[in-house]
Amino acid sequence: MPTIYIDADACPVKDEIYRVAGRYKLRVLVVAKSTMHAPASELVEMVVRPGFGEVDDWIAEQAAKNDIVITSDIPLAARCLEKDALVLHPKGEPFTDNDIGAALAQRELMEQIRQYGGQSGGPSAMAAKDRSRFLAKLDDLANKVLRANR
Repeated sequence: MPTIYIDADACPVKDEIYRVAGRYKLRVLVVAKSTMHAPASELVEMVVRPGFGEVDDWIAEQAAKNDIVITSDIPLAARCLEKDALVLHPKGEPFTDNDIGAALAQRELMEQIRQYGGQSGGPSAMAAKDRSRFLAKLDDLANKVLRANR
């Protein structure tokens, strides 16, 4: 059964994921450093990995072809793409093999700017259009993985 993995500690669209997963009867693994609220459902399971980097490592080890990973973590996205998982940013932008290299390079550049005292700002706030784009893209991905698993 295709699975949705949520890099849950800072994920702002968990409720949206639960809704889509329920509609398509997809399994959801909520992976976080500590226990958090998740709906009582046979499709939803909480996975706690408390150590530094353990959440990312666990998701990267478990994700497989045609699973869906929801994360804003670019290195985690790259690791999951290597395993042929489908990866979606919480703002609805997919990570793909074609753009992950550029995303990693930009992340590295911004890290260097911060190390040298530069101001890089942060990510923009979540807007209604981001949630709408996320829901539409997650719906598309759910349909894609269900068709692939028939």
